[in-house]
Amino acid sequence: MDMTPLQCQQARLARDTRYDGLFFTAVKTTGIYCRSICPAPAPKEKNVEYFPTAVAAANAGYRPCLRCRPDSAPGSPAWLGKNATLNRALRLIDEGALAEQPLTHLADRLGITERYLRQLFVEQVGLSPKSYSLYQQCLLAKKLLHDTRMPVTDVAMACGFNSIRRFNDCFKQQFSLTPSQIRKQQKPTLEEGKGICLSLAYRPPYNWDYLQQFYASRLIPGLEWLDEKSYGRTFQYDDCTGRFTATHDEGKSVFHVEIHLCDLKYLPRVIKTIRRCLDLDADSLLIEQQLLQALDCEQLEMTGVRLPGIWSPFEAGIRAILGQQVSVKAARNLVSRFVDFNPRNDGDYRYFPEPAQVSQFDLEQLGMPQRRRDTLRNFSAFAENNPLDDAKSLLALPGIGPWTVDYMRMRGLSEPDIYLVSDLGIKKALAALSNPIDDSLAAPWRSYLTLYLWSTLS
Repeated sequence: MDMTPLQCQQARLARDTRYDGLFFTAVKTTGIYCRSICPAPAPKEKNVEYFPTAVAAANAGYRPCLRCRPDSAPGSPAWLGKNATLNRALRLIDEGALAEQPLTHLADRLGITERYLRQLFVEQVGLSPKSYSLYQQCLLAKKLLHDTRMPVTDVAMACGFNSIRRFNDCFKQQFSLTPSQIRKQQKPTLEEGKGICLSLAYRPPYNWDYLQQFYASRLIPGLEWLDEKSYGRTFQYDDCTGRFTATHDEGKSVFHVEIHLCDLKYLPRVIKTIRRCLDLDADSLLIEQQLLQALDCEQLEMTGVRLPGIWSPFEAGIRAILGQQVSVKAARNLVSRFVDFNPRNDGDYRYFPEPAQVSQFDLEQLGMPQRRRDTLRNFSAFAENNPLDDAKSLLALPGIGPWTVDYMRMRGLSEPDIYLVSDLGIKKALAALSNPIDDSLAAPWRSYLTLYLWSTLS
């Protein structure tokens, strides 16, 4: 959303929560930047400067406000534009790509040169890829210092810093405060025996009821759990296993999340994936404006729709293959039997297998055609050594068609512009409408149009 300075001024003076995360207000006299809903006395307009992102404000030399905590504001996807390469690079960096690998490796994965990657970031984000990565690492560290009792050394390691001295220097450079000074200003509450507890914000409205029902109809017991206010699940990365439970707090527009994790180096990736699965960064009001145009109506029957993500693109791909040409209930039963093959299951918790494990499974126990079992093996073998965000490569695999790839992209990568026009449920929903729709008017949010049409069936 491109906002004029006058619009930003009106939004910040009104402290309208609908604009939280769409822009940030920097105060020249104090050197601090804030969210649009900051409760501090409003500064004079002549002392104010507006930025589309927190990163842009920090790059201009401002430090985050300790009162409104702009690091916890829901992010706006609008500022990313339509640059697919940049979006993919930002996603990979947010998942810890540069904390674990050099810039050359990231450029190779994106299929571009390191020079072009640097140029793209400087032009679109305003700083280098490494600077962006360090800033995101420091933002996560600041959140952990605010919300948890984790020792500062553990916070540093969890955020990808291999040296406590490097962490202290980088943190002070970004925020003009040391980690210890941040910790002294907070009184985190954490009961003994609990995991890492955080609060993840979103921009309302948020239709939790629909998301809860969607997950409930596809729930795999032991892998996932659900009640009226919360959703949780297990996950595994290599030799590390973990789980989380996210509890919805509508009054505060946040999810209170408790994470149990055996290796803290995966924490940034876990938090980012939780935000994606719960679709906490969506701007529902902006999306619904597009849906109204596509459906040619004055009011939607359901508002605040969110995209229910699946933990990984591999899991989404397996679920899509098992769900080919069968009902939701039949697909859920097949997924549950597939999860049973994982030797890491310990009775209380079950874990979705990783690609390398599938070759050891006896898939003959799954009641499905041989061709589909072959598709599972081929897809898993491909996923062992290849990223799953290249649609053309996936479509070249036997048994993988457009619906399977699109479903995987929509729920496993949370791509916002996937329209499952070939889906049987979508066809039924379209047939029930009194007027034809123009899906192009919903772009770039057609994934939400898909979900909305599914919701009309119930």
